[in-house]
Amino acid sequence: MIDPIEADDANGAMALHWTEDGGWKTVPVKLGEEMALTLYVDRAELATMLCTPEKLNFLIAGFLRSEGLIETLNDIALMRVCDEEQVADVRLMRPRELRGKRILTTGCGGGVTFDDGTSISPVTSDLHVSPAQILGRMREMQQAFGGRAEQGGTHVSALSDGDGLLVVSRDVGRHNTLDKIWGQCLFQGTQTTGRMLLTTGRLSSEMVVKSAKMGAPVIVSINSPTSRAVELGEQLGITLVGYARGARLSVYCHPERLSGGVGDGESGVDS
Repeated sequence: MIDPIEADDANGAMALHWTEDGGWKTVPVKLGEEMALTLYVDRAELATMLCTPEKLNFLIAGFLRSEGLIETLNDIALMRVCDEEQVADVRLMRPRELRGKRILTTGCGGGVTFDDGTSISPVTSDLHVSPAQILGRMREMQQAFGGRAEQGGTHVSALSDGDGLLVVSRDVGRHNTLDKIWGQCLFQGTQTTGRMLLTTGRLSSEMVVKSAKMGAPVIVSINSPTSRAVELGEQLGITLVGYARGARLSVYCHPERLSGGVGDGESGVDS
């Protein structure tokens, strides 16, 4: 059931809401927008992504970087995104060929990748964060959209240096949020290596792969990781933190990056 919100926050949709004491009533609701964006690279159709229609230039740039088609924005000769036609057209400075098989990613806003993570070098980093920093940044990320991080069925992710949030994005696809972050960092010249990623989405294998490609040694979620994600985290040197909510969290691999003494009883959050 979608939680009702104030009428001036709604986007024209209505739902029947039931409560034990009040029965049924019709209420305005906020629904997350979704579109199917087809990406063409050098006139060839590459992929169709289900996504939230915002920051699409960041999404495309981040996806191309994640798949190894570009290294910097200078590798893009032209980028045209047409919302009405739901098409993105990209021309590269130098033709690049994707290697690997096409893999459909999991979750809402399903996407595609061509890399299963087996060719990625493990991440090395001296980043250390405390449980208090992790939980504090997670709270800030959720408050970035009015305290309703998953409002309208969208996921929210953020890039952090531990002391604050550097970039925040949202999308119906959790993997899209990381592409949008990487794309925005390319446009802004923001470093992703040695940073921490936070997300409301489940930590599946493609989220860990994207974190490793970005050089982010820590990825945190309010939800759980999959078994494949933990396996990849071990191999790729990524610290996986799940169930980071309230005043608790769980670490599934590479706990050495959590400063303050893992297991020494520290579990507070900063105010």
